[in-house]
Amino acid sequence: MFVDRVKVYLKAGDGGDGMVAFRREKYVPDGGPAGGDGGRGADVVFEVDEGLRTLMDFRYKKHFKAKPGEHGRPKNQHGRGADDLIIKVPPGTIVTDDETGQALADLVEHGQRAVIIKGGRGGRGNSRFASPSNPAPELSEKGEPAGDRNVTLELKVLADVGLVGFPSVGKSTILSVVSSARPKIADYPFTTLKPNLGVVNVKEGVSFVMADLPGLIEGAHEGVGLGHQFLRHIERTRVIVHVLDMSGIEDRDPYDDYLKINEELKQYNMRLLERPQVVVANKMDMPEAQERLDAFLEKAPKDLQVFPVSALTKSGLTNLLRTVAELIDTTPEFPLYEDHVDKEQRVLYSFDKEKQAFEITIDEDGTFIISGKEIERRFKMTDMMRDESIKKFSRQMRHMGIDSALREKGAKHGDIVKLLDFEFEFMEG
Repeated sequence: MFVDRVKVYLKAGDGGDGMVAFRREKYVPDGGPAGGDGGRGADVVFEVDEGLRTLMDFRYKKHFKAKPGEHGRPKNQHGRGADDLIIKVPPGTIVTDDETGQALADLVEHGQRAVIIKGGRGGRGNSRFASPSNPAPELSEKGEPAGDRNVTLELKVLADVGLVGFPSVGKSTILSVVSSARPKIADYPFTTLKPNLGVVNVKEGVSFVMADLPGLIEGAHEGVGLGHQFLRHIERTRVIVHVLDMSGIEDRDPYDDYLKINEELKQYNMRLLERPQVVVANKMDMPEAQERLDAFLEKAPKDLQVFPVSALTKSGLTNLLRTVAELIDTTPEFPLYEDHVDKEQRVLYSFDKEKQAFEITIDEDGTFIISGKEIERRFKMTDMMRDESIKKFSRQMRHMGIDSALREKGAKHGDIVKLLDFEFEFMEG
């Protein structure tokens, strides 16, 4: 089974907690702080493996959670950082954030990596907080919570040449003749339900990858027939080989087919028509095929390259393949996300707009609710079982302007304030 689109859930590793510990040595004031830092949580990383061809593995495992960092230890021993979670994907995979729709990575080359979610940093141990005024602090940080996200993995076949055309025009037969590929061939529409790849050897040292892609029909850009299931796979191809049936068996007009297929390519993505396109007039061994070809040439653009061939008798294919190979050499790659892709690594880096550090709302019962990514992150890194940690967090809230914001919202002494699952009273003075 060819799987080319899946949704998965990713969670990076949280940072390890810092430790509160003391050394018991002579001449060390108050025993001396000796709590180590927590280790870094694991990143979630996608890596290209050229041995993979589909996203089949993700049909059975759709949740990936990276390991957290180790907690800090006594004697100033830092916790060990977790090894990154490496997830292997086939070449041609695009990773998209489900929430924002932003493309996070375009992975095409073997060994290429993209960090999708960073792991949380380790919390600091009490050794980090020692100062002349507080030489033995009972203060540490919890590990930074790591992010999570739902992403869509979409595989777009890596091929130099894409065979397009209506169903049953002979695309699969052509691929089977010019390469060692053995696609399914039959005399009914939509025989090809998944892309088939074949390596075409033109001559010694000259070869390219050709893809026989599922047949198009009118309305494909809107999802009719195989729709987007086909169209996503042609986006990477450098040259489009448009196959037309000149036999007349299907009772269709070749020129009309030519216009309809190009209209579908245009509607799906205007840039598809920027690629060089050659037309293959297939099934020329059939009676009256030459008459249909002559009628097509009268209507077609004068600069259009048309190659009369017969996949059955293998005639006319040599000139076609040589021309296609020359076009590939002179045609640059078409990046899918030109404005965002790093030209060397082809990794997309997205930057979130700076969000407000906190937001205050009032519940129906009069409780003041504090929310926000930054204040919640600091809260989760605070050890609420230690007074010094709570005092430190209170100073952070005051420094962020939360006290003033609560007063502006009407908070008075003794009012209940809630942050995540933690409730406390607002204190004046």
